[in-house]
Amino acid sequence: MTTNAGENPPDGPPNPGRTGRTSAAGSAAEKSLRLLEAVAAPGGPHRLTDLAAAAAVPKSTAFRVLASLTEQGFVRPEPESRYGVGPRLRLLSALVGGGEPATIGRVLGELQRTTGQTVHLALRGGETITYIRKVEGDQPVRTASRIGMSMPLHSTAIGKSVLAHLPEAEVRALAAATGLPRRTPHTLTTVPELLAELAGVRARGFAVDDEENEPTIRCVGAAVLGPSGRPVGGVSVTTVAFLVPRAEIERYAPALRAAAEALAPLL
Repeated sequence: MTTNAGENPPDGPPNPGRTGRTSAAGSAAEKSLRLLEAVAAPGGPHRLTDLAAAAAVPKSTAFRVLASLTEQGFVRPEPESRYGVGPRLRLLSALVGGGEPATIGRVLGELQRTTGQTVHLALRGGETITYIRKVEGDQPVRTASRIGMSMPLHSTAIGKSVLAHLPEAEVRALAAATGLPRRTPHTLTTVPELLAELAGVRARGFAVDDEENEPTIRCVGAAVLGPSGRPVGGVSVTTVAFLVPRAEIERYAPALRAAAEALAPLL
């Protein structure tokens, strides 16, 4: 698990003599919510020490919780041991405030109208991607995907597009942690196969899931990159394999890549 926050967790337990909210900080969920409130407070990105104080939790606990929130995309680590608002928290805020940013909806809607197929937007959270938006296609056949569903990186078009933008050492570590489980007879389940596929993704600028994650489902995906050039997630066009040949879905690549570039500053 990598936080890139630049600060190691402090050693030792918190002072047992402390009183107040820190000594009875509440459940894990309560601590997470208070830390999210602190991260989202004006003047960010905020230092770890200040976030722990604002959320009334020990510094070591704040570090662990923020590491988990970083993996899930709710928090973004910044230089000098600071933490800022992550893409998932920004999108959640927009949804609660009356709907997602219109610009995101327009980008995804335009991609769906251009291709006629189902469009997904997903964010990376550790070893998986999670769908946060889905625009249904024009085909009468509906896919089983849904908002909030998490999927592996190695067997999905969005996941492979994300992996293609990570250092090889990080890809190998993820492969070792997950074991690259077989989802269908077409899933890539060895590191050499996966690395060769990712080289092709980088050369093409998009990834293809050719019934690798789910039988009869074929997708193309492109990564959405953050300011540092690291992938925060991706966008995909999904089809039914017996209706749309691979050659046809690959022709959606220019529109797909344009959508990914348009989404980058919004996420």
